[in-house]
Amino acid sequence: MAASAKILDAEKPVPTEDWTIVMPRRGKKTRNFNKILIPGQQREEKPWTPIDFETDPLRESKLMQKMQICIQKLENSEFFHSFLHQMQNPDMLAMFLNVLGPETKMVMVMYGIGSIESFEPPRLQLSLAVLMKRNFDWVGEIEVFDPIISLTECKVLTSLGCRVLSINEQGRREALKPTLFFMPHCEADLYDNLLQVNWGVDKLNRIVLFGNSFEAYEHHVSVFNNSDLVDSRKHILAVRRFTKEFIVSTFSDDFFRAFHGSSWHFFGLNPETDLQTLDDKNYIIA
Repeated sequence: MAASAKILDAEKPVPTEDWTIVMPRRGKKTRNFNKILIPGQQREEKPWTPIDFETDPLRESKLMQKMQICIQKLENSEFFHSFLHQMQNPDMLAMFLNVLGPETKMVMVMYGIGSIESFEPPRLQLSLAVLMKRNFDWVGEIEVFDPIISLTECKVLTSLGCRVLSINEQGRREALKPTLFFMPHCEADLYDNLLQVNWGVDKLNRIVLFGNSFEAYEHHVSVFNNSDLVDSRKHILAVRRFTKEFIVSTFSDDFFRAFHGSSWHFFGLNPETDLQTLDDKNYIIA
């Protein structure tokens, strides 16, 4: 958790513009997310295409080779064996099945993956998603979006069995069916967008979230006591009391950059829960 807190301490408020399609200088470039919607406000989803229009078979082949090496490296690692063991723990497996309900598959939505061509952490994150699908028959289609991915990366993602979204949802995917959101190291605003659009008992109970620790976000806000931080995380903070969080251990330096500070989150809300009253910690939800 200390590592997660250190990263979160460095976060700064993000501007209000839409995501900008730019190529990264680091594995996880800070993106320009929209601010959270106010009640009743509608936001038009934006069609998206890669910024580049050319690719070639050699470049695609080299990237696919990188991905295959990365998948094999992760699959043979102690980290992955521990990760699988955690998912197969009876208590945690029961939570997955509870979210799944009568459905046989749970779609996986990956936001903010970054450039798999330029950096290893995004390749490791994608490798983990691919291996999860291979190991659990209830993991359904993998849908991927990041505004910085290239046409070459789109081609390789498709070859790996993923579907690249053509719409920038800005994190606002409604969980109309059981959905696993795979979002390690995304900005807080993106999590809050996701929670806001699903701010209802039925929808929240259809979500499994793999991403930054909500406990760390709460700690971060309590330490800095900044109103801007509270505003950009208000749904995260409000839902914390109903969140069952399982911290993912990154005990290997090889996988620390890709997965440090990550947790599984499940939301177990009773049907009678009134989400409009969650303000006793001054985290006001309008």
